[in-house]
Amino acid sequence: MRAIRVTEFGDPDVLVLRDVPDPEPVGDEVLVRVQAAGVNSVDTYVRAGAYAGLPPLPYTPGSDGAGVLADGGARVYVAGALGGTYAEYALCRPDQVHALPDGISYAQGAALGVPYASAYRALFQRGRAAAGETLLVHGASGGVGLAAVQFALRAGLEVVATAGSEAGGDLVAGQGDVGVLDHRDPAHLAAAFALTGERGFDLVLELSAHENLGGDLTLLAKGGRVVVVGSRGPVEVDPRDLMSHEGAVLGMLLFNATPAELAEAHAAIGAGLRSGVLRPVVGREFPLADAARAHRHVMERPALGKVVLVP
Repeated sequence: MRAIRVTEFGDPDVLVLRDVPDPEPVGDEVLVRVQAAGVNSVDTYVRAGAYAGLPPLPYTPGSDGAGVLADGGARVYVAGALGGTYAEYALCRPDQVHALPDGISYAQGAALGVPYASAYRALFQRGRAAAGETLLVHGASGGVGLAAVQFALRAGLEVVATAGSEAGGDLVAGQGDVGVLDHRDPAHLAAAFALTGERGFDLVLELSAHENLGGDLTLLAKGGRVVVVGSRGPVEVDPRDLMSHEGAVLGMLLFNATPAELAEAHAAIGAGLRSGVLRPVVGREFPLADAARAHRHVMERPALGKVVLVP
C-alpha cells in the first residue's frame, strides 16, 4: 500500500509518500480501507518533534480517518489507529472504529475523531456544560470549534463564538443561533461581555490560550470555567480576575480520556450524526501525496473547517 512515512522529525517536507507492506490484523484487530484521513494540529506538532511522547521513527502520521472495513465493507470512521491513518489502509482496535451513517461523506467522517471527541470532552466532561448556560467558543471556525458550537446548540446553551476572518465568521454563523464576533477586533472582548447582558460567561472554550487566556478570565460570570483546548506557548494572566469571579481554569487533553469517557463521547457523536444536529465541515481536501502541503495549510491559514487527505 501507499502511506506517508516520517523517518526524521522536522518541517513538512519530511512527510514522504512510500510503498510499504499492507498491515496484517492480529487477534481482534480490524483493517480499514481508508477513503479519507483527517489532519489535526497535533499531527503537525508531532511531525516537527515538538510534542511530548513522540512515536518511534519511522512512523505513519494520523489518528483520524474514514473508510470501509476490509473484511465486510461496512462504512466506519476511525478515531485512533495502531499504525497511522495517512495511508491506504489503517489497522485499528475494535474500539477505535465507529459506524459512519449514510449521508455523512468519508471526508466528513475523517473530521470526527479528534475534533468532535475533543469538543464533547471539553464541554461536558471537563466543562460540565448545562442547558441555559452562556458559552464563549474563542476560536470557533476550525474543526474543534465548529464541533463545540454544534454540540452546545443541541444541548441548549446560549452561544457566542469568535472567528479570525470574514469567511470563518460566516461559517460559524451558519451553524445556528450564535452571536459571532471577529477576534481580530481589539474590542471583541467588550462586545462579547455585552452580549451576556454584562453578566459574563459560565463557560469559555479556549482554542488559543497563549493569546487569549488573560482576557478570558475577565469575561467570567461568578463560578465560571475556562477549558483550555489549545495553546502554543505561555501566557500572562492576572490571578485576581480568577479570584474575583471564583472561577476555574481547566486543561483538556483528549488522550487523557478513559475508555469509558471515549465511549460516551462517541455515543454522543453517533447520536448527533444520526439525528442531523452534527454535521462536520470539511474546509479543504488534499491528495495523500500532498501531505506536506496540507500540514503547511493547517499551520499557516486561518482555520476554516477540517483539512483532510484523500488516498
